[in-house]
Amino acid sequence: MTARVEVHSELLTWACERRGLDVGSVAERLPAFDAWMNGERHPTLRQLEQFARITNTPIGYFLLPSPPEEPVPIPDFRTMRRADVDRPSPDLLDTIYLCQQRQEWYRLFARSAGEPPLGFVGSATLGAPVRETARELREAVGFDLDARQRMATWSEALRCFIDLADHHGVLVMVSGVVGSNNRRKLDPEEFRGFALTDEWAPLVFINGADTKAAQMFTLAHELAHVWLGKSALSDVAPCRGRGADVPNETEDWCNSVAAEFLVPLSVLREELDSGGALREQMDRLARRFKVSTLVILRRMHDAGVLSRSRMWEEYRRELDRLRGLSSRGGGGEFYRTQTARTGRRFARALVVSTLGGQTLHRDALRLLGFSKTETFQKFGAHLGVVG
Repeated sequence: MTARVEVHSELLTWACERRGLDVGSVAERLPAFDAWMNGERHPTLRQLEQFARITNTPIGYFLLPSPPEEPVPIPDFRTMRRADVDRPSPDLLDTIYLCQQRQEWYRLFARSAGEPPLGFVGSATLGAPVRETARELREAVGFDLDARQRMATWSEALRCFIDLADHHGVLVMVSGVVGSNNRRKLDPEEFRGFALTDEWAPLVFINGADTKAAQMFTLAHELAHVWLGKSALSDVAPCRGRGADVPNETEDWCNSVAAEFLVPLSVLREELDSGGALREQMDRLARRFKVSTLVILRRMHDAGVLSRSRMWEEYRRELDRLRGLSSRGGGGEFYRTQTARTGRRFARALVVSTLGGQTLHRDALRLLGFSKTETFQKFGAHLGVVG
C-alpha cells in the first residue's frame, strides 16, 4: 500500500497563495488536489513533492501544523505595497537567501585570504550632506560623467558602472530570474533591488527584469545603502510620493544621494535649456546622463525648473508611458549572462577557490546554479581562470 502524507488544507491554500497561484489552476495540473483540499484523501510523497515544485515551497513546510511566518530577512523599505506583494513571494525570498549564502562564502574567502575590511562600508552617516556624499561615492567608484556621456547606450553605461563597483570591492549581481532558473522570473513590481552590507563582502542585487535606465538608479541607491552600512530591500524610484508611501528617512536620503550621484545638480543646471520643450529636454538629458526620464523630472524639480505639482503630474504621465512600452527580453550568451547574475568578483573567487581545493565542487555548483562540472569548467574558461 502506498504511504500517504497527511497535510492540512490550510497549508495547501497557503502554498498556492504564497506562489500567487489560483487554487483552480493547481487542480487542473493535479487532478487529486480537490480531494486533498476537502480531506477525502492525502497525497503520496511523490505527489507532495510535485506540488512543492509547482508552488516553489520547501516540502518540510507541509509537515507543520499551520503556515509559517516568512518575514523578509532584511529591513524592508518597499513602498509600492500592491496587495498581492504584501507577502514576499518565494522568488524574492529565495533570491535573498541565495545572495546571503554567496555573501557568507565570500566573507570567509576574503578573511581567509587576509583581505582587510573595506573602509567605505558604513563610512557615511544618515543626514550627511547629500552633495558631498554623492561626490565622495562618485570619486571612489570612478564613474566619470564625461565618459558616461560618450557611451552609446544605457546598457554600455550600466556595464561600466557595475564593473567599476565590482572593482571597488562590491559584489554586484544582476538577474531577472531566481538563481539560474529561467522559469522563475523576478517581478520588478515586487522589488527592484537590495543591499546586504558587510565589511568584507558588501553585496548589491539588482532586479534584471527592470529597464537598464532604472537599474542605473537602483545600483546608485543600493550603493548609498552600502556607504551607510545598512542592509535594505527596496522598490526604489526617483521620487517617493505621499499618501500610500510611508515616510522613511533612510530611503529618502539614499534616493537623494543616488540622484545627485547620477545627475549632479550643478551640471544639470548648465545643461538646461530655459526655452526648450519639456519632452525634448527630458529625452536629451536622459541620453546625456544615461538615466531614466523619471530621474530627470525629479532633478528638474530639484533645480527649481518644475514645481512639485507639475513634476508629479509629468512623472505620473511619463510612468504610464514607460509602462506601456513593450519590453523585450534579454537572453544573450549563457556564460556572459551567468557572470552578470553572480558578479565577476564573486565568480572568479569561487572558481579559483574550487580549483585550488579550498571549496568543494558540490558547493560551487550549488552557489552558481550549475548541475554539471563541465559547465563549471567552461565558465571558468570564460572568466579567464581555467586555461
